[in-house]
Amino acid sequence: MSVSFKEEFDGSGYTVARGLFAADEVEGLREHYMTLRRRGSYPGDTVGVQATSRDPLRRYPRMAQMHRWDDASLQWLIDQRLDEVLTGLLGRSPYAVQTMLYFKPPGSRGQALHQDNFYLKAEPGTCVAAWMALDRVDEANGCLSVVPGSHRWPILCTEKADTQVSFTDVTVPVPDQEAAVPVVMEPGDVLFFHGALVHGSEPNVTEDRFRRALIGHYIEGEAEQVAEYYHPALRMDGSPLELGVAEGGGACGEWVATEDGPVVAMTAQHIVSRKHE
Repeated sequence: MSVSFKEEFDGSGYTVARGLFAADEVEGLREHYMTLRRRGSYPGDTVGVQATSRDPLRRYPRMAQMHRWDDASLQWLIDQRLDEVLTGLLGRSPYAVQTMLYFKPPGSRGQALHQDNFYLKAEPGTCVAAWMALDRVDEANGCLSVVPGSHRWPILCTEKADTQVSFTDVTVPVPDQEAAVPVVMEPGDVLFFHGALVHGSEPNVTEDRFRRALIGHYIEGEAEQVAEYYHPALRMDGSPLELGVAEGGGACGEWVATEDGPVVAMTAQHIVSRKHE
């Protein structure tokens, strides 16, 4: 693994491995998931396919935990290339806990800014995402935007999101709304990012371009527990292991105004358990 990957990950909370997967592999995965979605609903779907809905995300709802019943998803989740980069970033091989597929067709809402470890509650340590573009992703079709350096923040308290532009109803506040920067990617590029990194996406405003992405969530190899939804965790050879179940959550933080500008202040609040699907 390039040393620059780890330097960027440690400094900014994310890094992009360009062209990690070949074009023919990406095309095969893209068609595989489109075929699966057209066939109907599966375990892990939060809503069923509603082919006549006016909401594009109802016509193409995201898929979750496909690796539990789909071998192609499992093989991607534990792929040696992902393991190699993650091991270089984290210092040891991670545990795999989730797969997701976002279709994000034209006209879809985005997802408000959030932090993944709010949901996974991996302890000790954190979770890490591997987010692979299956299409070219840019600002027009709603690429991910990230807040560089926010991986050093605590897990922030959530507030209500604008569901006119976000399909999720909670978000995290940031002191500067311009702090999030878009990550433009080509098919086969993989964005790796820290579980505390604040990230989200804007709506897909194109008329004819999907923004499909395949995501794996992992937890650091020294983690001893993770939220119940993510069990069983897998080693990167595909074998399951037993971990503790994380209940509730730890202290979170809120932005407060000071004479020197906004800062994160820790509170005594505890995170309510949620399932991130």
